[in-house]
Amino acid sequence: MLLRSSFAVAVALAALFGGAASAETIRIAVTPGPHAQILEAVKPIAAARGLDIKIIEFSDYVVPNQALDAGEVEANSFQNQPYLDNQKKDRGYRIEPVALTVNFPLGVYSRKWKAWDQVPDGAIVAIQNDPTNGGRSLLLLQDKGVIKLKDGVGFKPTPLDIVANPKKLTFIELEAAQTPRALDDVDVAAINTNYAVSAGLDPVKDPILREEAKGPYVNLIAVRAGDTGKPWVKTLVESYRSPEVKAFILDTFKGAVLPSW
Repeated sequence: MLLRSSFAVAVALAALFGGAASAETIRIAVTPGPHAQILEAVKPIAAARGLDIKIIEFSDYVVPNQALDAGEVEANSFQNQPYLDNQKKDRGYRIEPVALTVNFPLGVYSRKWKAWDQVPDGAIVAIQNDPTNGGRSLLLLQDKGVIKLKDGVGFKPTPLDIVANPKKLTFIELEAAQTPRALDDVDVAAINTNYAVSAGLDPVKDPILREEAKGPYVNLIAVRAGDTGKPWVKTLVESYRSPEVKAFILDTFKGAVLPSW
């Protein structure tokens, strides 16, 4: 009750101060699901500090960085550092992280099998087709002893880097947003938590394999390189990483999403 009361106080403060003429407005790109839900919780905290947040949802992982680089939004909140590094290398974006946010442990799900031990030889496994998330899924499978990857593959291995595959699994690569929809057609699918939640899956109870909450996959807030020192960035970061938002995350997602602060 105390945690919810703190959040209620923030909402009341927003009602009192959020409409002030001096409020600065920024647009933040997110993916649907937990990222958008968390930003909704951030809004009243930021409003009480004079920052009006407009949340803009995109259904994939590509457009939010395009929109930020093009100046269509002022910030985004949906990606981790390896993904951002890959996007900057491939597309030349001048985008920089300004704060760590939350971790979404990746899961491997199945509608056909209740445990990994039941998955048969030759099973079809869907993974994401972008290098960072697909590689993350392969690293998860390696951590669980399912496959072995070549040494030195870093954070972006592909199925071509598999050197041992005892179950003779067949890997197919799909857009990350499509992996939940593939569950009826494949044996298992690696699914990012935000897409799992949007599809009605429980990221704590439903995975037959689940990533440990470690490594470089904590998500972040990113802005254009020229904006990193602007006052609204500090206000946004402090609002996001507030005790009220942390309590909201823990109470709402119950372990499926983990705050980094």
